[in-house]
Amino acid sequence: MHPKLATVSGDHGPGSSSPGMKSTTSLVGENEKGTRPLGRPRWQGTMAFIPRNRSLGICVALCASLMAATYSSRVADFLSFSPGGCWDFVGEAFSNITSISLTNSAASTFALGLTEAFEMARSFLHLVVGLILPMTGAIPFVRRAALDYTTAEAGNPIIDGWYADPDTEFYDGKYWVFPTSSLKYEEQTFLDAFSSIDLVNWEKHENILTTKDVKWAREAVWAPAPISRNGKYYLYFGANDIQEGEPEDGVIGGIGVAVADKPEGPYVDAIGKPLIGEYHNDAQPIDQDVFIDDDGQAYIFYGGHSHCNIAKLNDDMISIGTFDDGTSYKEITPEGYVEGSQMIKRNGVYYLMWSEGGWTGPDYSVSYAMSDSIMGPFPKREARILEQDPAVAKGSGHNGVIHIPNTDIWYLIYHRRPLSESDGNHRVVAYDRMYFNDDGTIAPIKMLVKDNFADGQAVGWKQYGGKWSVVNERLESAGAGVAMLDTNFGDLVYDATVLLPDSKAEAGLFFRATNVTAGLAKLNGYHAKISSSGGVSLEKFVSGPRTASILGRRNTTTITAGKEHHIRITAVASKLTVFVDDMETPVIIANDTSFKTGADGVRASAAGARFGSVSVAKA
Repeated sequence: MHPKLATVSGDHGPGSSSPGMKSTTSLVGENEKGTRPLGRPRWQGTMAFIPRNRSLGICVALCASLMAATYSSRVADFLSFSPGGCWDFVGEAFSNITSISLTNSAASTFALGLTEAFEMARSFLHLVVGLILPMTGAIPFVRRAALDYTTAEAGNPIIDGWYADPDTEFYDGKYWVFPTSSLKYEEQTFLDAFSSIDLVNWEKHENILTTKDVKWAREAVWAPAPISRNGKYYLYFGANDIQEGEPEDGVIGGIGVAVADKPEGPYVDAIGKPLIGEYHNDAQPIDQDVFIDDDGQAYIFYGGHSHCNIAKLNDDMISIGTFDDGTSYKEITPEGYVEGSQMIKRNGVYYLMWSEGGWTGPDYSVSYAMSDSIMGPFPKREARILEQDPAVAKGSGHNGVIHIPNTDIWYLIYHRRPLSESDGNHRVVAYDRMYFNDDGTIAPIKMLVKDNFADGQAVGWKQYGGKWSVVNERLESAGAGVAMLDTNFGDLVYDATVLLPDSKAEAGLFFRATNVTAGLAKLNGYHAKISSSGGVSLEKFVSGPRTASILGRRNTTTITAGKEHHIRITAVASKLTVFVDDMETPVIIANDTSFKTGADGVRASAAGARFGSVSVAKA
């Protein structure tokens, strides 16, 4: 993507309503990280308006040709009803068209021609829109509006499976994510990649690089860093996890580089040995990031064991260059640095990001420092911007950055560990919005919980009882059952749409739920449900539904089967409030102190119940 780069102007903080619309972008070069705004399409350049207008003209001309061919037998009739063709007819006579007397034959001909004229115009419009919309360069606002999210709106994690250490690039109109396969060390022998045009629907590309392609990588490969230059695609990676003193004993390992002709590979070892295979300035050769600055110079940032180095890459991208003083490696370790370096540039300011804490622990986090020079110094840790949230996830760290071209829209993409997981390798990839304050600093990043099911999947939902599937961007039950998020909210605002399939069905939302197992026999928590008979209930489960008690109940005539209803729950301390459709007037208000925190989810009594637009946030 070109997440890393960015000479984008305009600071827009968390309160901005449309941060991307006010920004401007300067461009240097093409398809190189650090030299163009994140992933500007190849046809866009400094004079991007010229090809955009040319593309638009070509589209219109093509559409006109297609329409002429399709309606060749009626072109004359169409012209007779066009503004120019019926110019003499327009005016008072047209405004009083009901007074015009026509013979049956003339009226029929007129109606037929007018109908075909409208149909031709409608088809013409459809063709123009259909051809132009994919060309986001032709309509600059299309991509901005489409990718202006607050978080992964279709749900975090964004991809299914155990993955970690994501880095990103933008290639030929697609956003690419390159993560570690987060398995046992001896099983991390391959790398997958994922691509998307909308940051919602992701295509998996398996085994883009394996240890079979790198003869010296006898053990795990991880933390890939992608970049493109000179028509080639490069992937930098760590392998063998060498420790201090091992290179002197002949142990081979460190940072390698592979090359491919396509973003999805296959990648092959570019030099047959590690690019960086020794310790320099006490930095373990792992966790690299590659960045091309505006002047075309490429750099590699890397380092474990709490030391961070910068080195130049030569133009071939597979060899280390030298600085003016003849050295090749400079230490730029900021305060608190542990591993996972990441570099971006915005408004002429360099942001060095890194991870702190232990990668298997809950305290793994992301911090950053700023400098006017790529060489630093980066002496001051500005802030810790991402860390665990006991309500959402733990172990959040090792980030990449996604930047939407031509905007000031940024996302932090990272891995985290679900709350219920204790295995250190059980990590998933997520992204959340990254906002900049007016002074250029980064605001703390909030891990939001949303799922509109626009990706057609229910990744991150645990299912109990009946099976669930996503149908038309709604989570649908195949029978009586429960689906739960791995969350632990206390005070919250919980929104979702609920559709009941028939007059006998019930469906609702769980919150502050614990002991969720198949059969729900030991479940504790609250359940707000609706029924097609018009009932709204707030229940309390203690050791399962059989001992449920009613905290509040109300009948309303507005609830019907086959219609989506918006349910909102607010829970603040002991006050529990339920809204249905009308978000100003609560249907039920109750007070109960039984449960303080717990998971959130949905429940259906029968097949066909549908849930959508799920959002759980702290009150």
